[in-house]
Amino acid sequence: MTSGVIEIEGLRKTFHSLRRGRRVAVDGFDLLVEAGQVHGFLGPNGSGKTTTLRALLGLVRADDGRMRVLGANAPEQLPQVAGRVGAIVESPQFYGNFTGYRTLRLLALAGGVPVARVDEVLEQVGLADRGDERVKGYSLGMKQRLAVASALLKRPELLILDEPANGLDPAGIREMRDLVRALAANGVTVLLSSHILAEIQLICDHVTIISQGRRVAAGPVAEVLAGFDHNEHLVRADDLARAEELLLAAGLTVTGHPDHLVVSGVPDPTAVSRTLGEQGVWVRELTPLRPDLESVFLELTGTPAHPGVPRQVDGSAPPGDPAGDQEIDLGMRGVDA
Repeated sequence: MTSGVIEIEGLRKTFHSLRRGRRVAVDGFDLLVEAGQVHGFLGPNGSGKTTTLRALLGLVRADDGRMRVLGANAPEQLPQVAGRVGAIVESPQFYGNFTGYRTLRLLALAGGVPVARVDEVLEQVGLADRGDERVKGYSLGMKQRLAVASALLKRPELLILDEPANGLDPAGIREMRDLVRALAANGVTVLLSSHILAEIQLICDHVTIISQGRRVAAGPVAEVLAGFDHNEHLVRADDLARAEELLLAAGLTVTGHPDHLVVSGVPDPTAVSRTLGEQGVWVRELTPLRPDLESVFLELTGTPAHPGVPRQVDGSAPPGDPAGDQEIDLGMRGVDA
């Protein structure tokens, strides 16, 4: 295995359901996160993303594979590095009658962290003026900030965040982005899972995409996107029908739309403007269509770009949503997950 802050090789995990029987959640998954990266971890609901994080942190027992965190074998040696890791996985729960400050103070005392650190993390996540309020009065976004604050208490070298922008408004999302960037600038390695793909593209330098329990893409964000660049250009012209006819006659691949054309496989856009201009058809717009993380995600997974967890008409959970089934992890009997 290549040396990294997080190393996962061949991870497999199967659950057994009372209603659906055997379900493979993770099927031979690999992940490498190197020191100093802000690494995006993407996948639709039911893809195995959260199961992977839970297995990495020892919250469920993997069936097969190898994992290391900060050089320690997981889960056996996790206690040796736990003080250097901060993590939020799924939606954290807090005692509603405690204030935000008291919640973090108890966590600090339990973890051997100086209590003075509580005020620092409340300031970091934008809750400095709300720390004396009871958690039950917090909005979803405020609870998410409190969860991030709890993960920062130990000044972690590695920060694992599962949907940290959940419930945040646009200003809060930007603040979370700035916080992650600031942490990375100070040497913290961040593994970030999110459904807000535009944010991942803005924040992360590397990305891994999982679909149906398997890795389908990994690498620097720019390289992953470049692999899906089809040299497409949007074209608008004064005579769109004539423009389409001329471009097709020139051997170019053209897709017609009501108010524009998309020309594919053209690395040099001057071929488009020259072909049309020579025949007296004037180009009004010629714009390169570069792939973004959302379009790549859609192409690789075939799922909605912001896939939430939709409910069915009858209110039940959709296929693949553990909330709709009683999942049994046969490997974790007697283990407090």
